[in-house]
Amino acid sequence: MTTSANAALVIIDAQVAMFTYEGMKLHDEEAVLERLAGLANRARAAGTPVVFIQHTSHDGDEFQEGSDTWELHPALGVIGGDIVVRKPTCDAFHETDLHDILQERNVGNLVIAGMQTDFCVDTTSRRAFSLGYDTVLVRDAHSTFDRGQLTAAQIVAHHNSVLGSSFVRLLSADDIVF
Repeated sequence: MTTSANAALVIIDAQVAMFTYEGMKLHDEEAVLERLAGLANRARAAGTPVVFIQHTSHDGDEFQEGSDTWELHPALGVIGGDIVVRKPTCDAFHETDLHDILQERNVGNLVIAGMQTDFCVDTTSRRAFSLGYDTVLVRDAHSTFDRGQLTAAQIVAHHNSVLGSSFVRLLSADDIVF
């Protein structure tokens, strides 16, 4: 699938904290991180805006602004032309200027990837749909942790199924062409 000229890549919460929880590991974390970095590099090479969403808190937790774990993962190679939007909730549009930034650039198509599938990826994908964006969720470039009775792999598969039924188009990272 080739994205349109008015697309942006949105990578959600790919922060050091997600990869450093004691005793917890994201589903397929190394491959997901590699896919995120690859998507960002391909988007930049094509002149497609790359938007990093950075969860930010002021509560002294792992997402405390300025902490080492709050930083975007170094494997993503964030560069000066990339856009960074800090968010305080699961919705990358709520209480941020993301929608305004996208509108200023005439972006109508989003390619969404990142963390966590069952929180920020889900909420942001649904909100993008509500705002009228044509959205692709990269089926193999979002992840989460095991939760209760469900494995992270089950959570990812479930969200791909639900979101893909009504809110987004699903594509694999290898099928995205910017």
